[in-house]
Amino acid sequence: MKNVLLIGVGRFGRHIAMHLNQLGHQVMAVDRNEERIDAVMPYVTNAQIGDSVNEDFLRSLGVGNYDVCIVTIGSSFQDSLETACLLKELGAKWVVSRAERDVQEKFLLRNGADQVVYPEKQMAKWTAIRYSSDHVFDYIEIDSQYAIFEVEIPENWTGKNVGQLDIRKKYGINILATRKYGKTDVAVSPETVLEGDATILVLGEYKAIQKCFRI
Repeated sequence: MKNVLLIGVGRFGRHIAMHLNQLGHQVMAVDRNEERIDAVMPYVTNAQIGDSVNEDFLRSLGVGNYDVCIVTIGSSFQDSLETACLLKELGAKWVVSRAERDVQEKFLLRNGADQVVYPEKQMAKWTAIRYSSDHVFDYIEIDSQYAIFEVEIPENWTGKNVGQLDIRKKYGINILATRKYGKTDVAVSPETVLEGDATILVLGEYKAIQKCFRI
């Protein structure tokens, strides 16, 4: 369980709060808008109405006591940038900030943010990959080179076991799990037989996965 300081609880921030709550983390929510604070109260441990560009207010929160500080301010990039900078100056351990444009990402990383999330850009990439292929069901980016894909099992693989296919040797791709009827099985061995009504989760380089599954 982690202690999280969440600054900005608009739509994106509220969804983060909901998921953190489901994961069992303790969340302190901060926003200058009382209505937003009221809306997020069911999902957070504590909440305060305040201005995150006010140094005295931020200091009163004891930002150094949180495992991570997440800044999701979307209405004003200036406020987001100042907040990230103040958090780091006040001893925040790890600052994650939201960006909406490439240039914002660069400024945030230079001025206090340890990591930047770019929801629109990341979701656009996911959507493009997911819906441009009939064989891809999900996708998780690991870095610029590697990713995890949930893909349909090719017809000529059906009934064969993982050892027979040997895609690790041929393509450098690892089969991490199989999924069937919404249930994931990570107990994959060379003897695991692939069934036509299942999907598989594979890890590898983008180009290798594209070549192997004709994505």
